[in-house]
Amino acid sequence: MTEQSAAPRGKARLAVLHILKSSAVLLVALAAAAVTCFFVPPDAEYLEYFDLQTLTCLFCTLAVVAAFKDIKFFEWLADAIVRRFKNMRNIVLALVFVTYFGSMIMANDMALITFLPLGWFVLQSCGKFRLTAFTFIMQNIAANLGGMLTPFGNPQNLYLYSYFHIPTGEFFAVMALPFAVAFVLILGVCLFVKPQPAELSAAPRVRPPLWRILAYAALFVLSLLIVFRVFPYYWGLLAVAAALLVLDFRAVLRVDYGLLLTFCAFFVFSGNLARIPAVADFLASLVALDPLAFGVLSCQVISNVPSAVLLSKFTQNYPALLVAVNIGGLGTPIASLASLITLNTFRRVQPGQTKKYIVKFLLLNFSFLAVLLGAGYLNALLL
Repeated sequence: MTEQSAAPRGKARLAVLHILKSSAVLLVALAAAAVTCFFVPPDAEYLEYFDLQTLTCLFCTLAVVAAFKDIKFFEWLADAIVRRFKNMRNIVLALVFVTYFGSMIMANDMALITFLPLGWFVLQSCGKFRLTAFTFIMQNIAANLGGMLTPFGNPQNLYLYSYFHIPTGEFFAVMALPFAVAFVLILGVCLFVKPQPAELSAAPRVRPPLWRILAYAALFVLSLLIVFRVFPYYWGLLAVAAALLVLDFRAVLRVDYGLLLTFCAFFVFSGNLARIPAVADFLASLVALDPLAFGVLSCQVISNVPSAVLLSKFTQNYPALLVAVNIGGLGTPIASLASLITLNTFRRVQPGQTKKYIVKFLLLNFSFLAVLLGAGYLNALLL
């Protein structure tokens, strides 16, 4: 084999590996759904598996966020925030908390896709490469925990909020204490960064057109009205899709359809398991013992979104399940899609440092998880 023929094959292998890594959760979901179809052959009941309101809310939110990303709104906003701070402690705090609060609007994985590159850009501009692992890990923790407060902040929240028809006030009441504890923990850990002088060397980013910001903000408000059941989801879907096809049709094309398909696959997977008596009885007995602990444990193995879809079929204790699948995103790198995104981004920008990163990642994640698990049990006593 000549070097010229080997090179394209090498590139093809790398491309396949990249697809497998970036779509790992989707591939697992499709495989799991396919396996259960052998035990429960497709029939008319399959149509009842799919939560159309959750899928619609998720699509609308992702589409509007994609439109904001196309005009580089989030990069401009984060850059403007970071430039107001003059030392590394404050800059790290700004990067972490813009991710924390950004995840409430964009969902955790989209927040990281947006703000991790900004974090790397800022650290490069300041010449503070040694803080990369810490900053990335804290941004990851912030993304997983920041979105827990709102029904639209994390995909699993959207699903559970819709599936159990949770009253909005009750949702906020359930998540308030874990959210507050997470805020204090993140703030406290970031304060350990030394306040060394720092200044960005790159030029400020240009503000996107104001009319587009206002138009997309209006569409985002409409998406929220769908989430909060103020506006019918089918009319909301039509309005958001039609508006974006006129304003920015590329945003519709850039929606994370892999995430939507992952949800569909897990709807089939969990729906089929619920129809297999032996499996349903076994899972129901485990969840009944301790839905908070078992939910967190499930996230460590199959990630938080599929855990939410699966376990919702076997318990009515949605407050404990809500807390479990939010704090359960911490822990192992596979506990959430957001953690995998962070790991892959770090590998790309800091090759050769992955082992050190994983050690720090596990130490910080499980430390946060231990404290938040305790807060979860306290929360259950107070509710």
